[in-house]
Amino acid sequence: MKLQQIYTGCIAHAAYYLESNGEAAIFDPLREVQPYIDRATADGAKVKYVFETHFHADFVSGHLDLAKKAGATIVYGPTAKPGFTAHVATDGEVFHGR
Repeated sequence: MKLQQIYTGCIAHAAYYLESNGEAAIFDPLREVQPYIDRATADGAKVKYVFETHFHADFVSGHLDLAKKAGATIVYGPTAKPGFTAHVATDGEVFHGR
């Protein structure tokens, strides 16, 4: 398992990359998504999930582009009401690979 914090100091933002058994999840991606795809490719992994843990007022998220480019599922918390295709998780839900 690999876990990496991707910190962008100029806007005090942290995204997270989690990879295990050839599948990756990205948490709170920045607008520019190619670095996440490149990291997964370098690890021989496929981005499976894009988790949005909270809404951001200080930058534009890359969740829509990343999900489209990687064929990944966007995941929101149980109170979200997105206006696009996404998985709205339930409390305690477990996300499995393959």
